[in-house]
Amino acid sequence: MKVLLAHNFYRTAVPSGEDTVYRNERRLLEANADVIPYERHNDAIDDSNLTKKMSLAFDAAWSREVYEELSVIVRKTRPDIAHFHNTFPRISPSAYAACRDHGVPVIQTLHNFRFICPGGLLLRDGRPCEDCVGTSLLPALRHRCYRKSLAATAAVVWMLSRNRWHGTYQNMVNRYIALTEFAADRLIAGGLPRERVTVKPNFVADVPTPGPGNGRYAVYVGRLSAEKGIRTMLSAWKHLSKVPLKILGDGPYRQEVEAAIVRDKLPAECLGFCDHIATIDVVSRAAFQIVPSEWYEGFPMVIVEAYACGTPVVASRIGSLDEVVEEGVTGVKFEPGNPMDLAEKVSALWADRIRQAGLRHTTRDIFEQKFSGRKNYEALMTIYESAMSDHVRTAEE
Repeated sequence: MKVLLAHNFYRTAVPSGEDTVYRNERRLLEANADVIPYERHNDAIDDSNLTKKMSLAFDAAWSREVYEELSVIVRKTRPDIAHFHNTFPRISPSAYAACRDHGVPVIQTLHNFRFICPGGLLLRDGRPCEDCVGTSLLPALRHRCYRKSLAATAAVVWMLSRNRWHGTYQNMVNRYIALTEFAADRLIAGGLPRERVTVKPNFVADVPTPGPGNGRYAVYVGRLSAEKGIRTMLSAWKHLSKVPLKILGDGPYRQEVEAAIVRDKLPAECLGFCDHIATIDVVSRAAFQIVPSEWYEGFPMVIVEAYACGTPVVASRIGSLDEVVEEGVTGVKFEPGNPMDLAEKVSALWADRIRQAGLRHTTRDIFEQKFSGRKNYEALMTIYESAMSDHVRTAEE
């Protein structure tokens, strides 16, 4: 099978989990299929003046250059299917048209909520926001949801509106891949065609050996920011004097985290940003991992990596987290934003080593069943074959 695989990389200075997921999926496909990569990088963006910013905004909505360039590639390579990851802002929806006009079915993985939310995250002021879901995009303009800029938000609103009016999202994509059922539900509520949305989770490419979980500590891995529930976690740890906590990550709240540890004499240490190898080592030895997010996470790779290590998760009962973390199977859940509930759940799990051991076993089993590379490849092939079959049937009608 020939697969045209396309992705717009984020800036190197602001690394994205989407880039990692794309690279993992590309490697997986290259081991099993003929991959034709089409990639652009935001590092190449020149928005040094108003004219260039306006040009970027219009191209994000529909790039004639990309349409022509990709048309040449499709005619030359004749892929069986085209699979897009991020197209914003340098690839644009015109890429779908290039494939459609040359008879190639299109798959779009939805890593975030950009198709229904100009900010991309269903997040405003550190809390979930659905003001634009199934309605107009005017609230996004009012709140300047993209980069806190009216001009930048207007550019994204124009991109979404222009392609909604022209039926791009309804008619040019054969299958959408959402990462969870929760995300699929929100995306459908926002206007994507229900019959074309399917669910396939992320996976771990380099699978670690299951860890021993003998470190006798809890671990947090991620950005240190408001929506991640950092303050809730710190408040909970005021009541967990016997549970050591290792905090891995960086972000705007780092100084606040370090100050709280000293001020409140918390049994915690902030290790800052750690590379992947060091992170996996810490996670594999942890008794469990804390995911206290207070927003609609997409599909946190830190959870799947914890599962690969056999490390259970204590997570907020919100959005996709409520779906990905199975109570009593891969971890336990607590009320988001409730430090006392978090403290109670952590304290009970910490005191029950037999339960911890049981969760480590079932957590790794769930990883093998749902989040391995083999499972991901099988799911991808099913989606590809379904899209190609529908594409042929539609063309014959």
